[in-house]
Amino acid sequence: MLALTSLFMSHFRSHLRADLHLDARPVAIHGNNGAGKTNILEAVSLFSPGRGLRRASAADMARQPESLGWKLRGVLQTDTQTYEVETVSEAGNARQVRIDNKAASQVALGRIARVVWLIPAMDRLWIEGAEGRRRFLDRIALSFDPDHAEATLAYEKAMRDRNRLLKDTVRDAAWYRVLEGQMAEAGHRIHQARVMAVARLRAAQAEAETAFPVAELELIQAEGDMPDSAADLRAALEAGRGRDLAVGRTLVGPHRSDLIGSYAAKGLPAKECSTGEQKALLVSLVLANARAVQAEEGAAPILLLDEVAAHLDAGRRAALYDEICALGTQAWMTGTGPELFAELGTRAQHLNVVDHDGTSEVTLL
Repeated sequence: MLALTSLFMSHFRSHLRADLHLDARPVAIHGNNGAGKTNILEAVSLFSPGRGLRRASAADMARQPESLGWKLRGVLQTDTQTYEVETVSEAGNARQVRIDNKAASQVALGRIARVVWLIPAMDRLWIEGAEGRRRFLDRIALSFDPDHAEATLAYEKAMRDRNRLLKDTVRDAAWYRVLEGQMAEAGHRIHQARVMAVARLRAAQAEAETAFPVAELELIQAEGDMPDSAADLRAALEAGRGRDLAVGRTLVGPHRSDLIGSYAAKGLPAKECSTGEQKALLVSLVLANARAVQAEEGAAPILLLDEVAAHLDAGRRAALYDEICALGTQAWMTGTGPELFAELGTRAQHLNVVDHDGTSEVTLL
């Protein structure tokens, strides 16, 4: 079991103050559009590594005035241990994390809390650019390997520095060697984590009976193949300097990967599926992710499902709730009205969110 059983929010987005005490059941959050439902999901997403489900800056998460900052505090409960977690941003600065009243890194946070989400911005995942699909896959990889975030940050920093040299047409090889070594080590780790994540998703879908379609997945490169080892990637970066200098950016590495999906039963590329089919494929992958993490870690991740019922008919909605409850995952779900969660009955706890002149008020029903 993994559940957030307490959530305190202070000056976070539209929430001036909220203090919620919950159990491990799914959480159904309903209220009008703009009431502040998604802000609760964003708060929960910050109990895992990264920038949260909106990828916003710490300053953007604060109420006015930003100088006051914001605070989130919660209790993460597992079968064997309880963790008190606090994450704070002061005056718009990057958030700081404390676990059991001790300063901690976000990687440490990732080792105790796996959080996976599906939000409306992802509905266009299959038809927009590859960057969004890489982020989607990286979030899944992170749910299996907390160190994936560290590798991603290291790779991105080294690549930014290398790209700066390329744009400035620096040709001194000594400047490149250190950066390319860092990119090669981190890049290989990133690629391996992604390959393993795809394999785990495939297995989790194949082994489950579900009302949601199986999504066939393939990890590809924009040009050619990804080098097989860190040494091969380093050699490819060195060999590609001339070409990279001509365009002012790096043209080989995991930042050139793409995740291709298809509706397996129909043999239809995901980008050509209907809106409802694309949503169902995403739900299938999120559920597969939860099943795979449960199989490896003994507990499913916390799921954040924002407006998940938007493109699901009543039958698939009921099937989703049944799968969530069978997994034993604490899924936080939003919708405009309680009728969207009727099939859950007493299997869920319900929050009602109301907007009062720009301030959200949350009530546990």
